[in-house]
Amino acid sequence: MGQNLFQKVWDAHAVRTLSNGQTQLLIGTHLIHEVTSPQAFGMLRDLGLKVKYPQRTFATVDHIVPTDRQEEPFADPLADAMIKELRTNAEEFGITYFDLESGKQGIVHVVGPEEGITQPGTTIACGDSHTSTHGAFGAIAFGIGTTQVRDVLATQTMAMSKLKVRRINVDGELPPGVYAKDVILDIIKTLGAKGGIGFAYEYGGSVFDNFSMEERMTVCNMSIEGGARCGYVNPDETTFAYLKGRPYCPSGAEWDAAVANWKAVASDPDAEYDDVINIRAEDIEPSVTWGISVDHGMFINENLPDPEAIEDEARKASVTEALEHMHLAPGAPIKGTPVNVAFLGSCTNGRLSDFQEVAKYIQGHRVAPNVKAIAVPGSQIVARQCREEGLDKIFEEAGFEWRGAGCSMCLAMNPDKLVGDELCASSSNRNFKGRQGSPTGRTVLMSPVMVAAAAVTGVISDAREVFHVGDPVPA
Repeated sequence: MGQNLFQKVWDAHAVRTLSNGQTQLLIGTHLIHEVTSPQAFGMLRDLGLKVKYPQRTFATVDHIVPTDRQEEPFADPLADAMIKELRTNAEEFGITYFDLESGKQGIVHVVGPEEGITQPGTTIACGDSHTSTHGAFGAIAFGIGTTQVRDVLATQTMAMSKLKVRRINVDGELPPGVYAKDVILDIIKTLGAKGGIGFAYEYGGSVFDNFSMEERMTVCNMSIEGGARCGYVNPDETTFAYLKGRPYCPSGAEWDAAVANWKAVASDPDAEYDDVINIRAEDIEPSVTWGISVDHGMFINENLPDPEAIEDEARKASVTEALEHMHLAPGAPIKGTPVNVAFLGSCTNGRLSDFQEVAKYIQGHRVAPNVKAIAVPGSQIVARQCREEGLDKIFEEAGFEWRGAGCSMCLAMNPDKLVGDELCASSSNRNFKGRQGSPTGRTVLMSPVMVAAAAVTGVISDAREVFHVGDPVPA
């Protein structure tokens, strides 16, 4: 019986079995940023240790960076101290650092792939939940805590229990106006926010075969929101075409050897899985979240749940709490709900293709007077690419504020925050209470084109109706 990719990569990186039954796992690539690394470096100093393999660690600054004014010193003293600390640690320990002056700074999960640091068959760790993004390349990528960041810095290994593997097939053809974001929101809605606990998710089927790398990254990014420890797509010609020529990828004869190895790491045709889920692409529609957990999801034309129709008391209480926080009426449509803020960006949907897709539709439209709309590139390279194509001007002419690279309003560890109970139509990945900077703020997750539709109408809308998505585009 053949092996799946997770089994192959795990076995290739297993150092030994520990006394508690966990595996000491070699981490091929370590990505760090300014929030979860300072304490880890402090622990190294306390223990008198160095970074074991500094050439395997890469740093950038993303969470605390303001996106409106990025000159130092930052207005926030804590943010200014954090970026200075990261710079100091990178210099002291010999770590490659993509800082604001490099032209390559950005969200860690955007920078890794665009630099070619993220490669198939590798293990990747980062002190950030959404490290699962890198699985789009056939890597096994884990978000880790600060203590594990210390362990990886000091030993290039970490302790972990082996996961089960669930194969999720999405086959068929997605309807017009349905995007990768809708696919992962539907998967999470179907399997639940805790459905993936103890699992790695392998995504496959004709939809993923046809997805671009950026679409695959969107789905893998949110694997963690479904409870999975990581998510991945098997590497193929799309993967290799994306990586070829990137700064940290091999070249020449080494490239040919690398591709041969990457092909071999893909799941075997007769690989075994602990579970298999099959989803019809034609059944997926544009999706939004309505509550305070990512599995509180619905299609745009559905009605909100009614707690009175729910028999399970725990579920009823959860739905009631969510509706009350969101100021939504049970059983009502979510379409037409007023929006205060529209946020386009994040490590989920802040890449070039996201801005290209939205730009196709917003020309000739204007952001509604009651909406603050911001567009935040995921990296300085994405920002440059957008400028070269004139996308920044299209967004500005439509009434969006075009910002510098960073995490921005995804988690609001910077000046980009909701105020009071503002409702944000967001292309990011989490809708928890307080996630976007206000304890009473409200977040509705959706695809970038759906965010644009909400921005121009001032209410949660079906982008297919607003922009005639799926209609022939005039020549």
